[in-house]
Amino acid sequence: MNKQELVAAIAEQSGLSRKDADAALKAFVEVVSGALKDGDRVQLIGFGTFEVSERGARTGRNPRSGETIEIAASKSPKFKAGKALRDLVNE
Repeated sequence: MNKQELVAAIAEQSGLSRKDADAALKAFVEVVSGALKDGDRVQLIGFGTFEVSERGARTGRNPRSGETIEIAASKSPKFKAGKALRDLVNE
């Protein structure tokens, strides 16, 4: 399912126009992105949790040359599915 199909499904399910459904989806993505950028986590009971995972600095190896390189610390967004969503998918 791509974004346009998702917007159409939200519009059909909620009774909103496609324009309103698109605005709601954009607002959801912006709010979740902003919260993650600020280091907060977003928990939707029954669906899942969006959070930021921190990876420490480490030493790696360039596979082409075999040279040792330093990999900087980084943050990465992560989604953990809730129990209700996992159960629904596994039915």
